[in-house]
Amino acid sequence: MTTRGQCLCGAHRFRLEGDLVFMHHCHCGFCQKSHGTATGTVVGIDPDRIHWEARGDEIVYRASNSSERISCAHCGSPLSVFGEGMPLFIPTGLLEGDFGNRAEFHIFVAAKAPWIDIEDDLPTFDHFPTGIDAPIQPSRESVDPPTGVRGSCLCGDIRYVVEGPELTARNCHCIRCQRARGAAHASNLIVETAYYRWTAGEDSIRRYKVPEARHFTQSFCGRCGACVPTVDQSRGIAIIPMGGLDDAPATRPQEHIWVNAKAIWHDIHDALPQHPEGPPNGKPKSKTPSPKTP
Repeated sequence: MTTRGQCLCGAHRFRLEGDLVFMHHCHCGFCQKSHGTATGTVVGIDPDRIHWEARGDEIVYRASNSSERISCAHCGSPLSVFGEGMPLFIPTGLLEGDFGNRAEFHIFVAAKAPWIDIEDDLPTFDHFPTGIDAPIQPSRESVDPPTGVRGSCLCGDIRYVVEGPELTARNCHCIRCQRARGAAHASNLIVETAYYRWTAGEDSIRRYKVPEARHFTQSFCGRCGACVPTVDQSRGIAIIPMGGLDDAPATRPQEHIWVNAKAIWHDIHDALPQHPEGPPNGKPKSKTPSPKTP
């Protein structure tokens, strides 16, 4: 069996030959920050069975003593995770079509994001599945004082804070979000730029704008590859990957958009509204208090 995949920009294209194994949802803090989502959904393969048809520059980040994460240095898409004694794990959001596998279980549920619930019937494990003896690495915590809802990249070089009302949060299933995050969908919190600020590392941000897109830009850390917010001054909003948040936001995802592009291997189990394409109401309405009339 041959399965093909690529990153958002296409600098990395590959094919996987043979059976894929151990597809699962990982809720660890490393996956949340790397993908910018609630979970990293990955599938395993023997490292000798991945064949690169194009291979661009990479960001290689050793997230722990036993694992290594590789991302595209041009667009930030997560490409692989390798841990000692494990298969090579490929983010399923990069893969094309129906490759036949479905997620088998959830791991590291003890670190689950507070803004989601697990609503499927798959087995759950607080850490690794039973029978896997591997060291558990703690998630990194924010070093900034708690002045609002804080967030950061995987390595901690880039940090930011939301200090005001949140407009909305959405799960986007478009193919760009799947490839950018390497996941089933992006989960984004949207706030006005007036209530958002960087607290460290803004100079370390790399950005990739899809050439044919009006707005779609992926922002990521140049050291660890983790997804970080995109500040769009033209629209007055900051688009924040919710997996990067260190504190629980007041707003949970409110809807699913671009469901007509949903990954074949992913099922939506919650009761949130689903929209075939973009949000029906367009840009979220401001929650900035209106000035009082004298």
